[in-house]
Amino acid sequence: MESKGRGLINITRSVEAVVTRSGVTQGLCHVFVQHTSASLIIQENADPSVQRDLLRFFDDLAPEARAWEHTDEGPDDMPAHAKAVLTRTSEIVPVIAGRLGLGTWQALYLFEHRRAPHRRRLVITLSDG
Repeated sequence: MESKGRGLINITRSVEAVVTRSGVTQGLCHVFVQHTSASLIIQENADPSVQRDLLRFFDDLAPEARAWEHTDEGPDDMPAHAKAVLTRTSEIVPVIAGRLGLGTWQALYLFEHRRAPHRRRLVITLSDG
């Protein structure tokens, strides 16, 4: 998956397509991002101001201007690691009737914490049951 840089990317449809192809009708869908400067979140999908507020909130918690020791990959790298540790690298969503069991206003997002575009790998596993 390609990110365009810092922000939230709605990956719900992509993950749901994997669920559909799998044939699993009841069970669990586990999504894992194989990176330490990006994360996954389940969040509101209707009002884009929620995403803007979340970005500002995390920038306040882990600003680039802080005197970080780890700066080898640029000034946004360590803040990205800090943001990732405050969120999650995986999410588990129930599969109900062959679809992700998300609520009406929920979506699954890849949360890119770096400014530059990055290629992010997701591992999606499904259990039937």
